[in-house]
Amino acid sequence: MAAHTSPPTRPSSARAEPLRLHIGGEEVREGWKIVNIQAKPGVDFVGSATDLSTFADASVVEIYASHIYEHLDYKGELPRALDEAFRVLKPGGLFRAGVPDLEALCRLLLTPGLNAEQQFHIQRMIYGGHVDDFDYHYVGFTQAIFTVFLEDAGFRNVRRVPSFDLFKDTTTVTYMEVPISLNIIALKPA
Repeated sequence: MAAHTSPPTRPSSARAEPLRLHIGGEEVREGWKIVNIQAKPGVDFVGSATDLSTFADASVVEIYASHIYEHLDYKGELPRALDEAFRVLKPGGLFRAGVPDLEALCRLLLTPGLNAEQQFHIQRMIYGGHVDDFDYHYVGFTQAIFTVFLEDAGFRNVRRVPSFDLFKDTTTVTYMEVPISLNIIALKPA
């Protein structure tokens, strides 16, 4: 009786594409996989930013998230989500996230002459629009506050940028000509 042998494997001529995660995303873009808590068209993985167990340690080269981290409780969910992002990123991996800029929004709210409708609109940007069960904000971010959370998770080289120029999303929104997004880049040390 002949011994069973596996068929020979061929070396792959195509390299695996680097894994880039767009957490909370909706806009489909080549080279990015969308992770969203809601099943929507274009979503590749349904799940929360607090549990990225679908992805192996050090398997992702880049993470992008627009206005999702403010939807997480700052006592447990936010640190867990940032720990998860750090875990799945490869050493030297890039983390990009936009969150509502609490300093800019507070300054806007105190603008003299605003009517109640304008004040209420700003208040909704601070606390969430409450359009569904996921549209509530549980933490406010200044650059200093977000930096502490990121550094506690292990990120380094945390810096603010005016824009990411990647997706058409809330990171580019202005109100009364004032940018309302705090856009941050951080790195997982190599």
